[in-house]
Amino acid sequence: MKSSIPALRVLVVTTTAVLGVLATSVVALADPGPDGEREGARDRPSCDSSVPFASGTEGYDTFRIPAVVTTADGALLAFAEGRVGGAGDTGNIDVVARRSDDGGCTWGALLLVAGGEGDTRGNPAPVVDPATGRVVLLTSFNSGEVTEAQIMRGEVTPEQSRRVFVQTSDDHGRTFGPPREITEDAKLPHWRWYATGPGHAVALTRGEHAGRLVVPANHSAAPPDGSTDTGQEAKYYGSHALLSDDGGATWRIGYVDDDYEGVNNSNESIAAELPDGRLYFNVRDQNGTSAGNRLDSYSSDGGETLDRDFAVQPTLSDVPVVQATVLQLEGRRAPLLFAGPSVPTRRAALAVWRSDDAGQTFTRVETLSERPAAYSDLVQIDRRTVGVLYETGTEGPYETIEFRRLTDL
Repeated sequence: MKSSIPALRVLVVTTTAVLGVLATSVVALADPGPDGEREGARDRPSCDSSVPFASGTEGYDTFRIPAVVTTADGALLAFAEGRVGGAGDTGNIDVVARRSDDGGCTWGALLLVAGGEGDTRGNPAPVVDPATGRVVLLTSFNSGEVTEAQIMRGEVTPEQSRRVFVQTSDDHGRTFGPPREITEDAKLPHWRWYATGPGHAVALTRGEHAGRLVVPANHSAAPPDGSTDTGQEAKYYGSHALLSDDGGATWRIGYVDDDYEGVNNSNESIAAELPDGRLYFNVRDQNGTSAGNRLDSYSSDGGETLDRDFAVQPTLSDVPVVQATVLQLEGRRAPLLFAGPSVPTRRAALAVWRSDDAGQTFTRVETLSERPAAYSDLVQIDRRTVGVLYETGTEGPYETIEFRRLTDL
C-alpha cells in the first residue's frame, strides 16, 4: 500500500484480535517536531487488512460469497454466506454480516441476517437507498435438500426451487427485518436456477432514473419444447436486472439476456453507474465458446434494456471463470475499477484493474497476493481509499474472507 507519511523513522506492526477478528495495523512514528511532539502522533492508526470472516469459526464450516457496502452513517457492512455443514453450495446456509466503524480495520459481532434453518439462503446483493439511508438486501433461497443440478434439470417443486427475497435495515445494518418473498415479480415461469448478485447492487444518482435501485442477477432457462437437453447445459445460463423505483418496496425485471446459443453464457453479474449516467454491466461467461471469460455491456435507460448484446471484454483475458466485481469511483474523471483473480486457469492472485474510458479497456494496477483467491467485492471508503472484500487462503481460496485497503488506485 502506498504511503505519504512524512519523515518516517520506524514502523510498528501489530496484530490484534478484536471480537474474534484479526486486524493488522501499521502505525507510523514520525521524527519529533521542533516542539518535541512527533508529527502525526495523534493520528489514528491505519491498517492494511483485516479478516471479518474466518472459516471454521462462529459455528460455520465455511464463509463464502462476499458483498460490502458503505452505510449512510459511514460504516462498512460486509455480508457473506455462513455454510454450516461444509463448503458446498447447498444445504444449511445462512446470510450473515459484520459492521466496521473504522474503515474495515476492525469488525463488530457477527449478525445473523437470514437463517437457513436447514435450507439455503445466500447470494447477498445489498444496496443503500440514497433517499432514506435504508439498507436494502436481496437474497436467494432454495430447499437444503436439493442441488443446483437438480434445479437446472427441473426435478424440483416450485417450493424447493430458487426463490427471491428482500429485507431491509433502518439502523445502518445493526438489525434487519425478516425476509419478504418477491419471487413472483422477480423470476419468470420458465426460469429454473436463479441468483441475486452476488456483490453490491447500485442506486442510481443521475438522470431521469435517479433513485432507482438496480440489482444484477442471473438465471437458467428451461430447454425449448422438443429439445433433448436437460437444462443443465451451460448455454441455458443468462443474466438480467431487477429494478425498484420505490426504495425496494416493489420490484420488476429489467433487461434480460435470453440468448441461449452457447457462445456467450452470461452468468453472475455486477454493475456500476458511470459518470455520464449509463450503467456498465460486467458478467461472468459460464464456459461459452467465445474466446474470453468476462463479458460486458451498457444500459442507457437505467437497466431497462441493454445498449448492445454482451460481448467479450478482451483486456480482462487473465480472469478465470469466476464471479468478479466493478466499482465506479466518485468524480467525473475518476476511474472504473474491476477486481477478480488474475490467473486464467485457476482461482488465484486477486488483482485490481482500472479503466479510464468507461469500461472500454482495463489495465491491471495492483495484485494483492499470489495466493488462491475467488469471489470478491469492491467498496469506496474515502476519497483515496478503496476496500476489497475477497475470498482467499493459503491452501485454497475459501479459508477466509479478507478485507484489504488500497490507496491511490
